[in-house]
Amino acid sequence: MNLESEIRSLLDQPKALEKLYREHKTDYIKSFDGIYESIKEHPVAQAWHERLHFGADSSDNNVPKADLLFVIICSIIAGILAKLPGWVGMIEEYYYACNFSFIAFPLIAAYFTWKNRIGIERWWIMAMAMIISCIYINMIPMDEKSDTYVLACIHLPLFTWAMVGYSFVGHNLNNKGARVDFLRFNGDMLVMNIIILIAGALLTGLTLGLFSLIKVDITTFYFQNIVIWGIAASPIVSSYLVKTNPSLVNKVSPIIARIFSPLALITLVIYLAVVISTGQDPYTDRDFLILFNLLLIAVMALILFATAESTSRQTNAFNNWTLTLLAAVTIIINGIALSAILFRINEWGITPNRLAVLVGNLLILSNLVWIFKNMIGQLRGVLHGNEIENSIATFLPIYTTWTAVVVFLFPLLFGFQ
Repeated sequence: MNLESEIRSLLDQPKALEKLYREHKTDYIKSFDGIYESIKEHPVAQAWHERLHFGADSSDNNVPKADLLFVIICSIIAGILAKLPGWVGMIEEYYYACNFSFIAFPLIAAYFTWKNRIGIERWWIMAMAMIISCIYINMIPMDEKSDTYVLACIHLPLFTWAMVGYSFVGHNLNNKGARVDFLRFNGDMLVMNIIILIAGALLTGLTLGLFSLIKVDITTFYFQNIVIWGIAASPIVSSYLVKTNPSLVNKVSPIIARIFSPLALITLVIYLAVVISTGQDPYTDRDFLILFNLLLIAVMALILFATAESTSRQTNAFNNWTLTLLAAVTIIINGIALSAILFRINEWGITPNRLAVLVGNLLILSNLVWIFKNMIGQLRGVLHGNEIENSIATFLPIYTTWTAVVVFLFPLLFGFQ
């Protein structure tokens, strides 16, 4: 049972609800805000809403200074890691290709480890996974013509992202609701990160414009020392803001999901019609197949995020139907991509790229079919949102395992080709 379900079940048990709040203050506030619209008729829910949001100086909203100091230190370290190749004379393209995911993800994971007070018997697994993957990716031959090298670099951020999830769920590793909460957090963090980057871009334009008025060109210095530092630190700062202020953007993310879901559905239907009418062929056109799969991954991510958001609050029938139809259309796209991959394997044999894409598509298709089945059940009134959550959460460890296989085993199995 996730935190939202626990809050619902304990509304008539004030003592147990207070205990739950004291054990999970930050997550409790976020979860409560997420379901408040559906329980606001309950007197206890109304009392809790006033308690949590009465006055800006409530002690519940105070953030420990130690947390803020920890985030500042992590942000400085992220900036140092981003600047490292320029300081030591490394080739920037290779450095960022291999180590992009180690600039911010380990530090975000460290922050969640700090917040969740994860014991040494648990956090060392995450730490060793990060360290070993960093050493490994920098030891394999750096060859941009090697399929396994490129695949490892592409999948490594997904693996390190999963380690962030491991630190986020903390002691609730087997709790599927906590895994879905991690997906919701990613949506909120992405929104916050975009806001920070837009603000940073405006500040950059203002700063450069002001200095240009006095005939001083600071463009090179500013981008090499300020902008790169800010970009590296922004995911960490975003994570901190979302974690400590859960109500800051948790109303924005579901609105974005509700807006983009029908737009994505319309776009996909039109796209499929245009593909058919123009005679585009993913079976023999490799570049088109790559774009097809990138489209599939993007839409799958939108479905996972939108579905995770929709199960955390009341949604109308239109939203449920939109997500169901979006899942159905994505299954069709997945089927086309999968048949094209099988065709290419049959014609030209197995390669690391084809095997990676084949298994990845099979996993996505299986997940989509399960989600679609549960969505139909929800529309018919025989299933609840928790079933959809389970279909999402169950596959997260499977995706993680497959990314680990591609990163660590593919280069060895295919001889670094």
